[in-house]
Amino acid sequence: MSITILGIESSCDDTSAAVIRDEILLSNVIASQGVHAEYGGVVPELASRAHQQNIVPVIDTALKRAGVDRHELSAIAFTRGPGLLGSLLVGTSFAKGLSLALRCPIVDVNHLHAHVLSHFIKRTPDDRVPQYPFLCLLISGGNSQLVLVKDYNNMEILGRTIDDAAGEAFDKCAKVMGLPYPGGPHIDRLAAEGDATRFKFAKPHIAGLDYSFSGLKTSFLYTLRDMKKVDSDFITNNIADLAASLQKTIIDILLDKLDKAVRQTGVKTVAIGGGVSANSGVRNAVQQYCDTHGLTAFIPERSFTTDNAAMVAIAGYYKYLDKNFCRYDETPYARVMV
Repeated sequence: MSITILGIESSCDDTSAAVIRDEILLSNVIASQGVHAEYGGVVPELASRAHQQNIVPVIDTALKRAGVDRHELSAIAFTRGPGLLGSLLVGTSFAKGLSLALRCPIVDVNHLHAHVLSHFIKRTPDDRVPQYPFLCLLISGGNSQLVLVKDYNNMEILGRTIDDAAGEAFDKCAKVMGLPYPGGPHIDRLAAEGDATRFKFAKPHIAGLDYSFSGLKTSFLYTLRDMKKVDSDFITNNIADLAASLQKTIIDILLDKLDKAVRQTGVKTVAIGGGVSANSGVRNAVQQYCDTHGLTAFIPERSFTTDNAAMVAIAGYYKYLDKNFCRYDETPYARVMV
């Protein structure tokens, strides 16, 4: 009998719903919120209100595109955390209500686990997926982690950021450069036109496999401060070189720890996930690293790198196989140490 999962994602500022049947993606609908751009970051109250407006039409559209009647659903998977509490409450409450109405179980999903498992989303039965164990470099707006994935329900975090994440470094530096929010995609675009060797920024010296990006951010700010004293138009005149040098430094930091983790674990497969894995420089660097070292690389579709319900649905599918259902008294969580 087929297993059909409706996934609901509402952890931040994207309302998304997806339908998966036996690992095959049938639909994935995302409603983004442009209202935050003028504030230079996500405003939690505005995000939760937008989720309330979007969640019904988004889910309805996802079911229609999938050609699935709501009564055919085996379970409803939803992001329980981490994320913005107000946003998570919208998705959690809707999932519970729909579950009670349809009398089908609910499955709570860890947002970070979902990013890792996004590599198992299939469009056809023959699509290639990673073999366990593999190493996943998880890089999103608020998280930078190295995860040893032993199975879909057995993951070990080998290293994590001790301060700013890679995505925060991109966005905060981009804001100082006067680029629109979110800044990461603009840095990526400009970096393709710049000289990555033009500027040198500080790199952290953190023992083990943990990451740190706060020193890089500070080094970047000091460079701008000192140069602007000489030339008030410094940023405008050098923005492509600044972007390219910043991006290269972040990639170097990420790959240094990735290489150490590969050597320590002896894995033969490397995957990346999270919003920053949409960055062209990161994608190319990881692919090149794997090619050079004889490793198999899994680079996700860009549509699966940002917050999306397809990854929630596939994570929920695997929890459904274990009959690992969620109780109705479970509440969302903003942060988690896993």
